[in-house]
Amino acid sequence: MTMDTIETIRHAGPAFGAQTDPWSRRGFVGRLVFVLRSAAKQVDRMLERRRGRLALLEMTDEQLKDIGISRCDAHREGIRAFWE
Repeated sequence: MTMDTIETIRHAGPAFGAQTDPWSRRGFVGRLVFVLRSAAKQVDRMLERRRGRLALLEMTDEQLKDIGISRCDAHREGIRAFWE
């Protein structure tokens, strides 16, 4: 190998198929998948919170007393919007 060949190899850049550009299609798709998964997890958390609030509305006075919540508090919590 001559010195010119070594310099050419050194400056040829990344290997074939390597993604170095953060705005490349692969990077964009990865970021999009991350955002969509994060949004889905957030919606899942909000819906789970809503299910828990609705469960409070279905509890009897004795059950609410056992967990230390008044009927008024349960109603106030149960009617809150799912995103709160």
